[in-house]
Amino acid sequence: MEEKGSIASHCEIHEPECEKKSVKEIENSIIKRYRKRIWTKFTKAINDYNLVEDGDKIAIAISGGKDSLLLAKLFQELKRHGRNNFELEFICMDPGYHSHIRKLMEDNCKHLEIPVKVFDSDVFSVVDRIARDYPCYMCARMRRGFLYSKARELGCNKLALGHHFNDVIETTLLNVFYSGNFKTMLPKLRAENFDDIKLIRPMYYIEEQSIITFIKNSGLLALNCACMVAAKKIGNKRYEIKDLISNMKKIYKHVDKSIFSSAQNVNMDGILGWVKNGERISYLDDYE
Repeated sequence: MEEKGSIASHCEIHEPECEKKSVKEIENSIIKRYRKRIWTKFTKAINDYNLVEDGDKIAIAISGGKDSLLLAKLFQELKRHGRNNFELEFICMDPGYHSHIRKLMEDNCKHLEIPVKVFDSDVFSVVDRIARDYPCYMCARMRRGFLYSKARELGCNKLALGHHFNDVIETTLLNVFYSGNFKTMLPKLRAENFDDIKLIRPMYYIEEQSIITFIKNSGLLALNCACMVAAKKIGNKRYEIKDLISNMKKIYKHVDKSIFSSAQNVNMDGILGWVKNGERISYLDDYE
């Protein structure tokens, strides 16, 4: 029996607002109804940051949540309608979900015609045992490591994650407020311990509200892994940032766009210091 209060016991789902639509209706909505809010932003990120190239074999990481389900369908549509020649693998790491949570994920993938490969791990139980007070960091690192390993096993050179526009700006402010540095979430980077694999984030420009609307109108029950252990410790910081940005938008509606743009417009003549390739540099080094 699952231990009450364990990390694995706190998984919720997003309730749909309408009857589940067919896979064809869902696919058509991506290209038509959500073309401006989702599809165009997806392809723009791919083109802006050269995320997909001929000969790529891309592992699409699926958690069962709203972001990863949309990511999988976007890549299927890109392969169907895009210009590049690439291959796809859809992978899902089960970190220790309750059986009904895993079944829901598998049922969603079956309905959406996503040929997902599910593999098991003990991430939840390990994190619950060794990092219960501050589980998020350890959980994220372990999950990422398992995904990289599986991607390599399948011969993939890229791993795609479902981080979106709001993840980017929230991470930027989290670093400023709680870590004392200016660091954003990049659209493409090389893995530290997997030099042969690049991590890509093709939903970089897509706003979270557009994803929520898409999933609800599709009639899907998407997973939302809500760890109550983390929520009591550090998980609430991201929600604090979400609320902060939401309140600021009431005063200046484009504040989220400004936060995003700030990482593209860093004025090196107006900062005290920076880090390059692990070396800390002060503005005084060039001061005359």
